[in-house]
Amino acid sequence: MLEHVPSWLGKALKGLRAGEEKLAIVQPGLGTFASLHLASPAFANGARLPERFTADGEGVSPPLFWTGVPKEAVRLALLVEDADAPTPSPLVHAVVWDLPPGEGDLKEGAIVADGAGEGHDVGRNSYFAEGWLPPDPPTGHGVHHYAFQLFALADGPDLRRNPSRSAMLKAMSGRVLAAGVLTGTYSRGEQKPVGPASLATHSRAVG
Repeated sequence: MLEHVPSWLGKALKGLRAGEEKLAIVQPGLGTFASLHLASPAFANGARLPERFTADGEGVSPPLFWTGVPKEAVRLALLVEDADAPTPSPLVHAVVWDLPPGEGDLKEGAIVADGAGEGHDVGRNSYFAEGWLPPDPPTGHGVHHYAFQLFALADGPDLRRNPSRSAMLKAMSGRVLAAGVLTGTYSRGEQKPVGPASLATHSRAVG
């Protein structure tokens, strides 16, 4: 959708961003917690997302894996946000609730509407739809940072099906045992990275 925003408008909005201080993982209501490791075989932390996972490609969700989940954890929750969106709050690209605890992974394309995936509860993104919202930044708006945030949770109330970001944050309040962040970037109308770093990322994506 935002690929149709003219580049002049994207450049005009360049200074308008939600702000990383509004990301879920830094909200004080979640309390203090330990760190866990979240990564992807498709891109390195801080590297550009392959187009396959964006609105310029197939638009499927990227593969993820994690380690270091506390043994006391009862469930995991994943939230993907874009703090660089020209909106009052970060744009929500995915909400996944009730992932099984422990070390694990999400396969490529696993974040889809309930009934078509692996059994976890997929919530509503910022377009009020279930599933993965592919990155789609305005042309000329600069680099956007997509924060994949994984939370390990103690026991607590179950949520209604297809939770929103706000409902998930409320349910997680005071129950986060550990959390991890993986950041991927994407942009339109910006110079793409070249050289060994980008080639290494490509190798991880296809290897």
